Amino acid sequence: MNREKLLVGACTMILLLTPFSPGFAGWGDLLKTVQEAVEGSSGPSRGEIVDGLKQALEIGTGNTVRALSRLDGYYGHPEVNIPLPQSVQTVEKLLRTTGFGPQLDAFELSMNRAAEKAAPEAEALFVDAIKAMTFADAQQILKGADDAATVYFRDKTADQLQALFKPIVHASMDRVGVTRTYRSLSEKMETLPFAADYAVDLDDYVTGKSIDGLFIRLAQEEARIRNDPAARVTELLQKVFR
Repeated sequence: MNREKLLVGACTMILLLTPFSPGFAGWGDLLKTVQEAVEGSSGPSRGEIVDGLKQALEIGTGNTVRALSRLDGYYGHPEVNIPLPQSVQTVEKLLRTTGFGPQLDAFELSMNRAAEKAAPEAEALFVDAIKAMTFADAQQILKGADDAATVYFRDKTADQLQALFKPIVHASMDRVGVTRTYRSLSEKMETLPFAADYAVDLDDYVTGKSIDGLFIRLAQEEARIRNDPAARVTELLQKVFR
């Protein structure tokens, strides 16, 4: 029986019995009796709820960061892969027919490599957000949708992630030649008829896509812990998420 059902049952029972109890002194006694009934149950306590959720989020964020930080963590997974900018996609076929296929492939790969380099930096921010979590936050997440924790992390960390990822992405793109490759493609695109406005801020584009991918993967981890008993790897998680 979950905590909400137990609370309803306790309230009903006490409301039926207390009018006939000689010592009944009003709502103060009623609330105290309900609290004692709930706290005496086998369900998770207030502290266990918060600790269990924090444990789940530590596991989920750790798994997410490790998965994205590996070689092909972004590049090898379609749901988080960083594609060519839209302006390049509009003339991709034309570029490939003129022999620029290898440059396009190298460009896409190098953007994803930059994201994989930045991903580990997210873990410390997630840990800080977990430490700052209150009981009210925990209740809202547990009662929310399958991505409620992911939404919480996005609200708490998105701006910091943007500031943290951007210089790492910039340095990584310089190192692996993203900017140089894009400049070469841009020069070619200028010669193509009907080419779209090709100008794009690569730092902003790759940083934004990196962060989007991070939260996509985190939402998948969250749903797995909520819905798959096998993902609840500790006794406390099993108690809180049953």
